[in-house]
Amino acid sequence: MAGFILLFAIHLALISHANTITWDEPDHIYSGYMSWHGDFGLNPEHPPLVKFIATLPLLSMQLKVPELQDRPYRLQAVLGGRDFIFHNDADKIVFRAQMVASIFTLLLLVIAFLAAREMFGTTAGFLALGLLVFDPTLLAHGALVTTDAAQSCFLLASIYAFYRYVQLPSARRMALTGLAAGLALASKHSAVLVFPMLSILAGIEIFRRESADSGLQLSVGKRTARYASVLVIIGLMSVAILWATYGFRYAARGNGLQLNPPMEAQLAKVPSPTQARVLHEFARFHLLPESYVYGFAHVLFSADDFNSYLFGKSYPHAVWFYFPVAMLVKSSLTFLILLAISVWVIASGRLQKRREVLFLLIPPLIYLAVSMKGGMNIGIRHILPVYIFLAILIAGSVSVLMKNSRRWKFAVVLLLVFQAISVTRAFPNCIGYANEAFGGPKNVWRYVSDSSADWAQQLHAVKRYTEERHIQNCWFVYFGTGVIDYDYYNIPCKLLPTVESIWLGTLSDATSAIDGPVFISAVNLTGFEFGPPPLNPYEQFKALKAADAIDSSVFVYEGHFEIPLAAALAHAQKAAVFLAGNRLPEALQEAQQAVALAPDSAAVNAQMGNMLDAFGRREEARPYYATALRLALTKQPKFQHSLVAPLEQRLAADDDRAQKAHP
Repeated sequence: MAGFILLFAIHLALISHANTITWDEPDHIYSGYMSWHGDFGLNPEHPPLVKFIATLPLLSMQLKVPELQDRPYRLQAVLGGRDFIFHNDADKIVFRAQMVASIFTLLLLVIAFLAAREMFGTTAGFLALGLLVFDPTLLAHGALVTTDAAQSCFLLASIYAFYRYVQLPSARRMALTGLAAGLALASKHSAVLVFPMLSILAGIEIFRRESADSGLQLSVGKRTARYASVLVIIGLMSVAILWATYGFRYAARGNGLQLNPPMEAQLAKVPSPTQARVLHEFARFHLLPESYVYGFAHVLFSADDFNSYLFGKSYPHAVWFYFPVAMLVKSSLTFLILLAISVWVIASGRLQKRREVLFLLIPPLIYLAVSMKGGMNIGIRHILPVYIFLAILIAGSVSVLMKNSRRWKFAVVLLLVFQAISVTRAFPNCIGYANEAFGGPKNVWRYVSDSSADWAQQLHAVKRYTEERHIQNCWFVYFGTGVIDYDYYNIPCKLLPTVESIWLGTLSDATSAIDGPVFISAVNLTGFEFGPPPLNPYEQFKALKAADAIDSSVFVYEGHFEIPLAAALAHAQKAAVFLAGNRLPEALQEAQQAVALAPDSAAVNAQMGNMLDAFGRREEARPYYATALRLALTKQPKFQHSLVAPLEQRLAADDDRAQKAHP
């Protein structure tokens, strides 16, 4: 076991050293560091446990901390995180934090081995390790300062501890279950699913024919009472541990700081009135920490903010089949083959372990079902716990076949070796892994996007690529623009506009025509954030053959390219920045150039209307607003719905003013 775990730890360290920081990590690291100083309001969409532990080695460093500004929490965390990381020694901070965060993943491997060994035997324990040590998703996210691996660890620990409790009930095993469940809650909000998981498993145990009470045949009523009391105790313990991670303090922020926006405004965004009322009561009576309640609201409404992308098609909403289909692309062929074999083994009755099958099958089914309904279709990492439970179940099923068959032993070992080779070939781009049936990592963007395709981690590789080829002039459509300080790496490419750069006000120097080399991140190549044609300014590149691929996730194009929409968005972005700085003449000039380049863009026309409005030229602004509204309602309207309401309000306000002026 130690050899497997050491190999995995080395692999994680090599991946961390090869890659740069990913999209979500700057604000996680920054907010974790600030949590040590009593501020839980910078990244409330995630509980603090992982961030706390990961930033421990930073406490002894002399670091420059950006001054807090009264900005909405998401913006403050992203911009503050960027400044915190890149105004210091970024590589040292990131490597230290990632290596400490990997402790959760290494613990996960230990627990998986112990669970598989106890449930199915030693062979199954090593099979589970073999599957997980070379699992592409676990390798990709195992050392990141994010919540997925830690939550997987403690969800598995909770179910395994409860499994041991039902086998031989004791106060110690019950306490271990409560401890694990509490750490799961403190890792990620979706870990609340541990309670329905435990409740269903307890319900099954109540009606089992075989008693789990050391030979004592208790009635169904007494079993129900026992398990109900046990679940209540586990629940109370887990909530107490959650409170402990917040320092037993309700307020999210200290030193007179307030959440931005306030709690009531946050709860108003929750789509379900019932869920909003429940959270309101939790906040009203201080039943859970303020930051946790606030973040839970974020989880409930944030899925509506994302488009979905699957097999080359963008959707303006979540699609229920995203995760099952994405699993076909992102899982190793070894995993998929062994999973199919395991279904056959279980269905045929060869695996005589009914309790173990249920304990390993019910949790991932619950998690997968809720994830499919939840709509966070931005990465396979969101169902990492599913892989962990299924890997142990696969190990148990396959070990039955291997027990008395040399052929099965040979076949399984061969499959595991194939998985190891497949995943190692993707190094260091495990984030963008796709199995061979779908063309490998270079083709993953054709099927999935966001953190399943790339997570902005390739800047070391891009820098090395430009140096080796002596490239001095190039263009880059970079997924992490604005979130990650691109200038820190001294890459000679000029940035082109992206959804992130527009959101964060990071300016770009796009012109209507450019000459290669042009670098495009895999996520930006999919175009799913902008939407389908004609909304995606880089649509033409999807039909072109790339001259090269950097780490299989940044594609290089040579030639001459017309990109008027990208240039228009860059000018419109500058107009917004100049307007915010009260530089009105420059703002108007930029807006005019944007409209000249892309007269059929709703966003560009809306920006022009804003500029004229700022000058008090409302009559001139109105036609631009009307054009923007017409375009938003006729060109991919489902992807431009966020523009419609503000435009309608502006036009209605103009109508009201006109009526009052001329009754």
